[in-house]
Amino acid sequence: MNGTTLHRTEHSLTIAAPADELYAVVADVTRWPAVFEPTVAVRHLERVGRTERFQIWAEVNGRVVTWRSTRVLDGDRRVIIFHQEHSAPPFARMSGAWFFRASADGSTEVVLRHRFAVADPGALADAERALEANSTRELNALAGVVASGHPVDEVTFSFTDTMVLERPVEETYAFVEHAERWERTLPHVTRVVLEEPAPGVQHLEMDTAVDGTSHTTRSVRICRQPGWIAYKQRVTPPLLAGHSGEWIFESHPEGTLAVARHTVTLRPEAIPRLLGPGASVADARAHVREALGRNSRATLGHAAAVTAEARA
Repeated sequence: MNGTTLHRTEHSLTIAAPADELYAVVADVTRWPAVFEPTVAVRHLERVGRTERFQIWAEVNGRVVTWRSTRVLDGDRRVIIFHQEHSAPPFARMSGAWFFRASADGSTEVVLRHRFAVADPGALADAERALEANSTRELNALAGVVASGHPVDEVTFSFTDTMVLERPVEETYAFVEHAERWERTLPHVTRVVLEEPAPGVQHLEMDTAVDGTSHTTRSVRICRQPGWIAYKQRVTPPLLAGHSGEWIFESHPEGTLAVARHTVTLRPEAIPRLLGPGASVADARAHVREALGRNSRATLGHAAAVTAEARA
């Protein structure tokens, strides 16, 4: 019967970092889109004690798919056990675990195991290729985020801007969703290419001018009308190794409570070249927070102005 044969894979990498630090990165799934290349977005559904449930969107063999997962976190043993409540093709089901094994020399062997079944036996090669690619990318990204020698919490961090807009939620959401119009409505955006390969999944390429410098970014966006839009940049500015975020829209007595949330991972090695020889990680954090926050506030401010003009 299809989907009943279980297959197993194991991937491992020894990383020159403490086990607790590496465990903490994997345990905090909210940081995954800014750390792990395949992950596009994560939305928590439930957290009770050591158990959590979340919806995740990720790239599998070049296509964005989504599934729900349950994880049990065991910080004492440094083990994370997971299973998918429902899986996306080519998988019929999936479970596995992360292990973090400390060595006497201070390094850690990180082991990622998967146990899975496929709905169609002909899809086994696709499933194995996806696991090989994504597991390797995740382990390498985990090594990369600790390689700078700076604490992970210093190079990977989040911040939020909140604005109350005197426009209905639906109009505010629509302005952000229809990014193909930004070239005409946002002064810091000079070029936009927007594609929607599947309902609610967008590929956005955009040129922006920040501090007199032009940057090209490419993003994947997950749109859920009218409540939120999550995104992950596939091509980031030179100072960032990863950048993900969310636009959240909620009803407010004055119109819309709009939240722009960013999670970023810095490239510490790029700081002296981009910000000057004496610049520090703290300087880079402040620079990124100001630049991205300014753009988010400008986008929301123009959302209110443009939708008001459209109604006039």
